[in-house]
Amino acid sequence: MATSTDSFYLGFDFSTQQLKVVAVDGNLSVVHQDSVQFDSELPEFGTQGGVHIHADSLTVTSPVLMWVKALDLILGKMKNAGFDFSRVKALSGSGQQHGSVYWRKGTNQVLRDLHPGKSLHELLKGGFAVSDSPVWMDSSTTEQCQYLETAVGGAQRVADITGSRAYERFTGNQIAKIYKAQPEKYEDTERISLVSSFAASLFLGSYAAIDYSDGSGMNLMDIFSKQWADSCLEATAPHLEERLGALVHSSAVLGLLSPYHVTRYGFPEDCKVVAFTGDNPGSLAGMRLQEGDIAVSLGTSDTVFLWIKEPRPTVEGHIFCNPVDRPSYMALICYKNGSLTRERIRNKCAGGSWEVFSSVLRTTPIGNDGNIGIYFDAMEITPSAVGVHRFDKDNTKVSAKTGEIRALVEGQFLAKRVHAEKLGYKISEWMPNISNNMQSHSSSLHTQVLSDVFDAPVYTIDVANSACLGCGYRALQGDTNTPALNHQLILVLGLNHNSGFSWCYCRARTKDCACSISPGPELKNPVIGTLVEIHIQSDSYCYSISFPAYFVPVVY
Repeated sequence: MATSTDSFYLGFDFSTQQLKVVAVDGNLSVVHQDSVQFDSELPEFGTQGGVHIHADSLTVTSPVLMWVKALDLILGKMKNAGFDFSRVKALSGSGQQHGSVYWRKGTNQVLRDLHPGKSLHELLKGGFAVSDSPVWMDSSTTEQCQYLETAVGGAQRVADITGSRAYERFTGNQIAKIYKAQPEKYEDTERISLVSSFAASLFLGSYAAIDYSDGSGMNLMDIFSKQWADSCLEATAPHLEERLGALVHSSAVLGLLSPYHVTRYGFPEDCKVVAFTGDNPGSLAGMRLQEGDIAVSLGTSDTVFLWIKEPRPTVEGHIFCNPVDRPSYMALICYKNGSLTRERIRNKCAGGSWEVFSSVLRTTPIGNDGNIGIYFDAMEITPSAVGVHRFDKDNTKVSAKTGEIRALVEGQFLAKRVHAEKLGYKISEWMPNISNNMQSHSSSLHTQVLSDVFDAPVYTIDVANSACLGCGYRALQGDTNTPALNHQLILVLGLNHNSGFSWCYCRARTKDCACSISPGPELKNPVIGTLVEIHIQSDSYCYSISFPAYFVPVVY
């Protein structure tokens, strides 16, 4: 009988700039990985950063055939490297969220009849009604977003149904634009796929279903009933449901691999294709979060992942169906003002030195004597606001002063906690207090503030390709019908020694913790206690949030 390490499971990630693959064995150890860079390895498509930015600077698309040819190329690389496809028991994957693919009428039959003597991009040259797919960077559908929210009953009502208010990059609004601007192409479309289900179709040899998790990022699916929302479909385009097909849960086995790949590459005939999902849900699976966990990525833009049971959709942030646990949900919050803002304050207040920045942070007390700031150098996503606003302990607006470094760091991290709790995140009371074990002083200080703000230990692990890895895990989960492959994990922070931060991967609780909650009089009770309501009034917006009592007095 085969052992767990005899079998391989593949995870693919069709991201914005590249296609990646990771192979894991039955023990979840990585045994192979590879990638194809779109710009450099497929220059004939003329992309920059994997996309075409159109003349209006709002429309952003990617060539569908570029993705198809990249799959040909990466499978060829694996074959040439001697990868043993015959040991692959199942595969899954992810795609950049929100992007859409429009299959021309009759292409499903083409997928069923693929000839193994030819490449996929040769066989599918005429298979798409829209040759350049709109992707997540597109922001040209403001008119469609406004129409959807009006038709359904407002931004909050759209969020209550679909998990998010109407966003320009979301798939439903892109479909509405194509229906209005190019009705003949919409009419010629037999099936509309997300990038994830499009990629799954290439392996399955027929149109693959959209999974619940990626389907949550379309402004078209009811995240609670896990069905298409009629009110949203009707506001988008006619006969849309038949073009979208049925939905499936994210660990569903879609079927067996197409004979095309069995013959061309030597996959086994019983290799399973597990539903593909979005890259963000794939990353949640790759980080192996569980209920009560939160993952924080601090980069050019900051991102927060949450595993939640009782979601509360708002007009800020997103709620998606959980890709590994059917009854659960995941929340995603994006912040535009991330590392560039931190670097600006570092340059202004610490002479461009992270060491000086960290020294100032270390010597400033927790709570910053009540001084805090809002630093939105660019128009923020969460909330929609811009400007720099500093306040003292008396809620008086002030100019720059001592304590600005901690005001920035605490302010950014407090915003993340507040928005997380608004979406339904709850601090787990059973979290242990684990001691600090970070080596980098700069990293550990940022991590310490994060730990103090969230009242939780922080774990760090640097790992690449979390979406790929997560899809390899999901392939194993789908093949073996095992429960979600989670460990005891908690708060996660990604660290990068150059710009400061990057994506990170969860660590099992049995491993060492990066840092724990700071002891001291300000934190006599590390479990969440009283929250203090603070109201912001500025020239541009009014905002109401809550903070832990030990940060009192603070103004945000």
